[in-house]
Amino acid sequence: MPSDPSPAQHLAYARPVDLRLVEYFVAVVDHGGVTKAANALFIAQPSLSQAIKSLERELGADLFDRSGRRLELTEAGRAFEIAARRVMSDVALARRSVAAVRELRAGRLQISAVADVTLHPLPGLVQSFRSSHPEVEVRVADPGHAAGVVAAVRRGDADLGLTTLPVKADALTVLPIAPQRMVLAMTPDLAADLPDPVPQTMLAELALIRSTEDRLADVVAQPDLLPPASEAALRSGFRQMTWELAMLGAGIALMPEGIALSQLTGVELRRLTPEILREVAVVYRADQLSPASEAFLATIAAAGAD
Repeated sequence: MPSDPSPAQHLAYARPVDLRLVEYFVAVVDHGGVTKAANALFIAQPSLSQAIKSLERELGADLFDRSGRRLELTEAGRAFEIAARRVMSDVALARRSVAAVRELRAGRLQISAVADVTLHPLPGLVQSFRSSHPEVEVRVADPGHAAGVVAAVRRGDADLGLTTLPVKADALTVLPIAPQRMVLAMTPDLAADLPDPVPQTMLAELALIRSTEDRLADVVAQPDLLPPASEAALRSGFRQMTWELAMLGAGIALMPEGIALSQLTGVELRRLTPEILREVAVVYRADQLSPASEAFLATIAAAGAD
């Protein structure tokens, strides 16, 4: 027949216990008795004695030998002390980790963003955020389109999403944060005969480089005047290729002014009339904001105020 389990083995089969009781047990051991432990814990001695007895009932073993003048740990008590101190150490570490995240001394911020905002305004926002919170890790992913940004936030894969409007984001908060002025970028020879600004009604006559994810109809005043993107002589699914084609004079790129100024050389820019302002927005779950997310939203608000 198998022998009965030892007190130490018996503890291995016990159900999880209240962390508060573990804390009380360690205090009694450290202070050498219930009276001093109760004073240190600011609780009544009878309440602490009852709590220790409750812990022993939960574990199914006596933790202290009460036969002498001093409380002494039993074999089961010594076994439990090792586990109890490990638990208290892990809890203390967990509390410090949570405090560090809460106080922005650690943690991670995951951002999902469409390509057109990863050059402007996202870099400036990230730089401002990191200058205030250098210990928070920032990761940025591009899902390829606005719907992907929304999906990443909804699934919890991203804390925040940055995209251009319009966007469908039911049950999520969509906060417009900054407009992007759209301009035409082209070589000087293509710009020679164009007025400045260019009337939107002329867009249908220009050799525009259209993207495979074209959303031009969302921002122009008269979308019916535009030919379908599928009929464009030049179409590109890569923004860098669009920029290269524009700089080579193969066509005209319609793009955010901030990106054109920072990324293109040897081109002239033409604004449009009426002006096209494409709104950039941040998307998030208002009821699940992490401390880092709240801080980044504060960074956005400060940038808007500036």
